[in-house]
Amino acid sequence: MKSSVLVFGLIAVFGAVMAPIYGIATDWKEPVGPVGLFLAAGLGVMVAFYLWLTNKRLGYLPDDNPEGEIAEAEGDYGDFSPHSWWPLWLALSAAVTFMGVAVGWWMVAVGAFFGVFALIGWTFEYYKGPHHA
Repeated sequence: MKSSVLVFGLIAVFGAVMAPIYGIATDWKEPVGPVGLFLAAGLGVMVAFYLWLTNKRLGYLPDDNPEGEIAEAEGDYGDFSPHSWWPLWLALSAAVTFMGVAVGWWMVAVGAFFGVFALIGWTFEYYKGPHHA
């Protein structure tokens, strides 16, 4: 976790340092670059601060030990459904929806329509059928 704090802190410093340099290099005629770099710096600060707080609350993690073993980080990582087809349909619906922004708004409606069914199917997959608990 400490390395993640360092990485996002470096992103924040890079964005904060490069934004005015980029603005001066372009005579501030191109406003998107410095704004994007300042926003990236803000994102880096927010994520680094969150990870720092989380690290302070959790304390030492196996990830922080350079000589740590994989077995030290074992445990429950959640419930995964390797047999499920619903994420595929939801991803395809999202792809059609986002492609619709570029191609035509009618595709957004089609993708959202199928996306609602895919999301409902994935949500209620364990409520009925052979996989319910």
